[in-house]
Amino acid sequence: MSESFRDAGHLPKQAGRNQMDPDDLPRQRRGTTPQMHGRYPDFDVLAFTDHWDEQTRTLILNRVANPPPLRFFDAAEAETLGAFCDTVMHQTRDPRIPVLAFVDEKLHTGRLDGFQYADMPDDRETWRLFARASSSSARARGGEPFGRVTEELRLELVGELADGKLEGDAWAPIPRVFGVVMRAVLAAFYSHPWAWNEIGFPGPAYPRGYSRLGTGQHEEWTAEEAFEVDPVGDVKRRGLE
Repeated sequence: MSESFRDAGHLPKQAGRNQMDPDDLPRQRRGTTPQMHGRYPDFDVLAFTDHWDEQTRTLILNRVANPPPLRFFDAAEAETLGAFCDTVMHQTRDPRIPVLAFVDEKLHTGRLDGFQYADMPDDRETWRLFARASSSSARARGGEPFGRVTEELRLELVGELADGKLEGDAWAPIPRVFGVVMRAVLAAFYSHPWAWNEIGFPGPAYPRGYSRLGTGQHEEWTAEEAFEVDPVGDVKRRGLE
């Protein structure tokens, strides 16, 4: 392992900006993580399935074995939005969490978040407008839809979107689009067991439960990080938020 983790470039929030090679993180030895690297290389949340009730176990295992088919987005939208999801979550190679499949299912079934910004359309329309606007901006700079331009250009566009700097007629109807789409992207990504492996989350604690509730206490079955640098404090100290 070549990286000491004293620099903050390995952190997910920084990965799209300074492009540290994710292989500088430990190689995953047990279980699966996106791209097979992470901070908990010997952790596999699926080793705990016997501690879950049957309904929970079936639900979670299905997220891995049976990701939902695309039924809401058409092929062109899926190409653009799949590339966006991979770019913003820095999934550059397999294995990847199929983020768009879970977003698509949410929109197809109409299981939305129960609220909507007054200056934004319905989330389903927001995602369609977002796909068109993203490809419009990509074509203006790279001559191709968002899903076909270079990774460098995709990162540039995502950075400007996050900073509220993308403008034009295509973006005017969706002023809060980054917050809306990222809410769904993050919910989909972090509902998947591979993401739990990456962050050392042991999954549902039902019916086993937790018993060590004091400050600094950990259950004996929780994961240990492969390095000691606190990423939150490290980022704040370096002023990289």
